[in-house]
Amino acid sequence: MIQLKKLISIHYIWKRLLSVLILGFLGFCLVATTVGLSGCSSDSSGLNAQGEQETTDGEIVIGLTDAEGDFVCYTVNVLSLTLTKAGGAVVEALPLSTRVDFTRFTEMTEFLTAATIPSGVYTKATMTLDYQDADIWVEGADGEAVKVDTIQDVNGNEIMTLEVSVHLEGKNSLLIRPGIPAHLTLDFDLGVSNKVEFEESGSPVLTVKPILLADVDPQEPKIHRLRGPLKKVSVNKGTFDVIIRPFIHVLSGGHDRFGALKVFTDDKTVYEIDGALYQGKEGLVALDAMTTFTATIVIGDLRFNPCRFEARQVYAGSSVPGGELDVVAGNVISRDDGDVVTMKGVTLIRAGGSVVFNDTVAVHLGNNTKVRRQLSKDEYNINDISVGQRVTVFGTLNHDETELDATDGYAHMLLTTLRGTVLDVDTPLFVINIQSIDRRHVSVFDFQGTGMDPDNDADPAYYEIDSGSLDLSSLAQASPVKVRGFVSPFGQAPEDFEAQTVIDVSNVKAVMTVNWDPVSTTAFENLSAQGLTLNLEGIGLFHHMGRAGVVTDLVMLSDSPFIQPREGGQGLFSITQNGTCQLHTTFENFVADLKDRLADGGAVKDLVATGLFDDGTATLTVGNVSVKLE
Repeated sequence: MIQLKKLISIHYIWKRLLSVLILGFLGFCLVATTVGLSGCSSDSSGLNAQGEQETTDGEIVIGLTDAEGDFVCYTVNVLSLTLTKAGGAVVEALPLSTRVDFTRFTEMTEFLTAATIPSGVYTKATMTLDYQDADIWVEGADGEAVKVDTIQDVNGNEIMTLEVSVHLEGKNSLLIRPGIPAHLTLDFDLGVSNKVEFEESGSPVLTVKPILLADVDPQEPKIHRLRGPLKKVSVNKGTFDVIIRPFIHVLSGGHDRFGALKVFTDDKTVYEIDGALYQGKEGLVALDAMTTFTATIVIGDLRFNPCRFEARQVYAGSSVPGGELDVVAGNVISRDDGDVVTMKGVTLIRAGGSVVFNDTVAVHLGNNTKVRRQLSKDEYNINDISVGQRVTVFGTLNHDETELDATDGYAHMLLTTLRGTVLDVDTPLFVINIQSIDRRHVSVFDFQGTGMDPDNDADPAYYEIDSGSLDLSSLAQASPVKVRGFVSPFGQAPEDFEAQTVIDVSNVKAVMTVNWDPVSTTAFENLSAQGLTLNLEGIGLFHHMGRAGVVTDLVMLSDSPFIQPREGGQGLFSITQNGTCQLHTTFENFVADLKDRLADGGAVKDLVATGLFDDGTATLTVGNVSVKLE
């Protein structure tokens, strides 16, 4: 057990609580749901008694995503992804080991693979993750990125690899049928599964108790990204096919081990091809003129009834990272009086495809720099790039990778995410106190020069946002909120930000995780079919609840947390003890079983629950609860 010599300050703990990882769940049986399968499936006729199709194979498209956290970089290797059928047969769905930086996909889902697998009912997904070559960075007390070298489980043991599972049971089983593609998204919550503490030397220690979910919050559907070589274009049908190459796999060549996906377009689809902008059919014709296997990235939406992937924006050729130019991606933290911007939390993509992390890079812009904005065909210029804005910039890196010359390159302004609390609402304007911008604490940003004059420079403690026609009726003073949009042009504030979406995160799904150290026989103050009240005495490192990247420390609540079943008491509730997982579909039966086990000498080690949280009563209304006993 690694002995921690100095805990971080209360302020730093609060900031770190946004951290969490990805993945699964160390022996927990957290039940998952599948994404939109009801929209892609019909009845189950044609299945045998074991839930298996008698004849042919079916197709499944699998995506990866995660909830927000406070990691600057979180890169691990996904070694395998298997699906287990109701009859016990195991199918490998991932053709190649895949390296993933999960911090890059908190606002979107990446298509991972499109596989043909035997038809039938699948009840479990298992992922194996390799931490031996992990590249994980966190933000230090001074705002600088610090590499994590010590990664351990809750018992203090070094983590090498983890095999993590999600159970897909009952009505949430994954049904594969011929001719009806199924879609499954594995969702990694980055809000409550990791704890970062610092030793006296300043070295960070990461404790991982990972949680793997498999649902998409219907209140906040995510944009999807498809990456790979262009396969073929059908201008008449308004479609094109892309060979899937997820994350950082090389874009060249024609192998299709990850499968391929058809993309649907319309008159609103925007294209950037070799730096030129198009829209609608004109863009599809230009794409058709590109050679087979041209590097392509598609940003769009997964639709159902019928199932289809619809493109919002298409990048191809030299407009795709990893092509002819070097690329840096991150947030602008400052800008001088000239044309140099400093970017932080930067991913570097060298021409040719290699990917590394570098915390800070100076980017040189010029009058010839072509500036674009995500989901827009309009022309912009370098003055539109201001402090806080998330950007991807194409140019030429110097030898030590600390500067990028983009004077003849491209700059793509991307949707930027703010988190904070509401101070005032005066439609269409509202004001928030910012906590973070794209996972970076607001203290690392220098807003000098952002205003029309020094008196109007953006103030993160009073950040003015133009909501346009968005509905602000749910916002109240002190509401925790997440805002996505674009920073106002440099030197033109106020307003400081143009909102595209506004989400009151007090109303989104919450994930609560608590562990007791040592294990506790008194973890519940009371336990009945109406609910259970947590006793937080003797809790370990984990005692938090995350909502869309905003974390609440349960010990700071005025009342003891109360967990109650949703109306009807139906859901998926599990108890893990002695290596065996018992599932219940009613809260009443779950509680009865839990009472018996506690009376028989069982002690509570961990609890994970998901649902909607009422701040006023400290009540979590749940459909999923998992308890681990020893």
